[in-house]
Amino acid sequence: MGTTMFTSCCFSWKTNQQIVPSHFVIAHSSLEKGFSRTKAIAGSRENGCVDEENERFSGFLKRREAIVSGVGLISSAVLGFPREGLAVVKQGLLAGRVPGLSEPDEQGWRTYRRPDEKSGGHGVGWSPIIPYAFSVPQDWEEVPVSIADLGGTEIDLRFASPKEGRLFVIVAPVLRFADYLGDDAKIEQIGPPERVISAFGPEVIGENVEGKVLSMEVAEHSGRKYYMFELEPPHALITATAAGNRLYLFNITGSGLQWKRHYNDLKKITNSFRVI
Repeated sequence: MGTTMFTSCCFSWKTNQQIVPSHFVIAHSSLEKGFSRTKAIAGSRENGCVDEENERFSGFLKRREAIVSGVGLISSAVLGFPREGLAVVKQGLLAGRVPGLSEPDEQGWRTYRRPDEKSGGHGVGWSPIIPYAFSVPQDWEEVPVSIADLGGTEIDLRFASPKEGRLFVIVAPVLRFADYLGDDAKIEQIGPPERVISAFGPEVIGENVEGKVLSMEVAEHSGRKYYMFELEPPHALITATAAGNRLYLFNITGSGLQWKRHYNDLKKITNSFRVI
């Protein structure tokens, strides 16, 4: 698989609204609500027979109901009601859309743990993705990852807060980087921090990281090493680690004003990231 470059558009959202493609919304509507049977069918039964014309009319009504439902959800996002539209999608049963957030703690923070049921594996023959977890303030919400998203299937998750910033998680096969790491890779096998940020930083900020790295740290939790970086500009906090046969890149970014006002929260979110 070739290296995927993230362009700077990933970090210049004007709002936290995202329009969900209509085919996803319609699929959700059919799974969560189900299509109610119309009275046209019930009224057309006589002596155990179903009138063929009414059956066709019923099918038309079902298709119309699906289209109207989909348009209604899209309109809610376009007309300024993103919270309602995204909430419906977030609670659906679509592949990859399984909720994983805990209830808020005493400080109003919630913990996200990647659900075991969530789809994703980057191809036939890959082992299940080892779950990861992190904590966010209460106003952070999951944002759907588009099939046309830069990074393709390797972007496993997006979260955003209109007030504080946004984050995403890349889960990439280690075979992209070396063919000798096996099924229990360690980040230190891929290389030292300097090599890792030079190789993978451009995937996060969409440009060369030379001269942009403000700090590098190495942390260890439960025997697993994490490389942690701060970049500027653009403002970004990046955590890299490896587990199983995959590399994990946890990334937080925000505008200059968000960075100034909410840096402590963004740093706390970064420090909470764990592969478990």
